[in-house]
Amino acid sequence: MRKDIGNKPWIYPQPVLIIGTYDEDGKPDLMNAAWGGVGDDHQVFLCLSPEHRTVKNFLKTRAFTVSFATADQMIPCDYVGIVSGNDVPDKIERSGLHLVKAPHVNAPLVEELPVCLECELISYEPEHCHTFGEIVNVSVDESVLTEGKLDPKKADPLIFSICTGEYFRLGDIAGKAFQAGRELI
Repeated sequence: MRKDIGNKPWIYPQPVLIIGTYDEDGKPDLMNAAWGGVGDDHQVFLCLSPEHRTVKNFLKTRAFTVSFATADQMIPCDYVGIVSGNDVPDKIERSGLHLVKAPHVNAPLVEELPVCLECELISYEPEHCHTFGEIVNVSVDESVLTEGKLDPKKADPLIFSICTGEYFRLGDIAGKAFQAGRELI
């Protein structure tokens, strides 16, 4: 038997995304954003409200990074989501995360997070918080590659469940995409 839960944004699980920007003076900022995903073949979509320092920054610089949080970096990645750069000026230092300038856009890359999308801002619509970015480059640390491809087990992404407000890790492989259903053909 099913139970009606109501109108909820329950797309699950969601990757935990760490958005990086610089302000006009080159000071970095990071925020945790669980509402985001693919917007098109070469685009990322994020839902970010306008009061975030990160949003103010990318509206000026027109660039940001999207790094995928990892389970081993859960604490600092959660921290940058619960503490605002508007209120805590040394937020990055307190997080313990280390930043370097991304090679392809004017935004910081988090050294501890092995997968990063380097993006240029396409559009921002403040009324609905819709953010679209053009993916200029994907940077992947060699430690999470297997035969030149991103290995999700090695990357160990942190996953957010909006249904429970908890973080999870990936489980085992369930099957091969675009092949499992062939047994019904």
